[in-house]
Amino acid sequence: MNHGYFVLDFAHSTNGRVKRIQFTYKSLAYLFCTLAGLAILAFGLFSSYVHMSWKVSHYNQLRTDFEGLRARYQELQRISRQHTEQMASLETLASEVTIAYGIHRAPAARPGLGPGDRLTGDARESIEEYNFLKAASFGGIYHRYGYLGHTRAEPSLWPVDGVLRSSFGERLDPFSGEGAFHTGIDVAAPVGTPVVATADGVITNAGWSGSYGKLVVVDHGGDLETYYAHLSQYLVVPGQEVHRGEVIALSGGTGRATGPHIHYEVRVAGTPVNPYRYLGRSRTAAAQKSTASDLGL
Repeated sequence: MNHGYFVLDFAHSTNGRVKRIQFTYKSLAYLFCTLAGLAILAFGLFSSYVHMSWKVSHYNQLRTDFEGLRARYQELQRISRQHTEQMASLETLASEVTIAYGIHRAPAARPGLGPGDRLTGDARESIEEYNFLKAASFGGIYHRYGYLGHTRAEPSLWPVDGVLRSSFGERLDPFSGEGAFHTGIDVAAPVGTPVVATADGVITNAGWSGSYGKLVVVDHGGDLETYYAHLSQYLVVPGQEVHRGEVIALSGGTGRATGPHIHYEVRVAGTPVNPYRYLGRSRTAAAQKSTASDLGL
């Protein structure tokens, strides 16, 4: 190595000649700087490629999320339009029922209701009107159509064609095995057996009711009601007028039931009474005697 130069000697293996290559330190510095620059450039390009790939992947994810949100927004718009149409239909129905049955109700005050609250106010009014009509006593309806005191408005049929399994009064609870008071009678019948209204009246409830399962309640006027529980299907709606012998539901085993049957109650002023005095009217003397024996009367 000479001063200011970097020398490489290459010896030929055949003739023994030596080939000498000289590099200045300045040339080597340029070479190393060039290689370093190329390495930095390559690293920068690789980093940019990785970053761009990540951004593309993130963009695709955001686009997928956006499409999902847009689909959800469109679904919510559809549901909102459907609810608006239902509220409009409900308001029309409430007005028609109010006019038809002469049920009048003072409109609720709506202080400070602005244009932007119109839809919400209308929907709230419709729901309140519907609940009011659903919960009405229907006394005016009975007087209007002569249900009060009418013989067809007093229960006089068996609710379902089946076998009496449990009577009214004290019994052992089938679940706990302890003494309990049975507020009606149980008539065993296959699931899907038609259940009929035992007298003329108006449906005041058709929905799920705890241990009763699917329940239909018929108001016959004069504080007289009948209950039909553990149903599999309703065929009536609240507010509907029904007649004695009309099919109102199908038997089942919903709620707190050990098997397919109908739990039938007769209530006077909200208090369950023994339904035998009503059931007996729809059977022959021999059947009444058998029923009385089953009921322990």
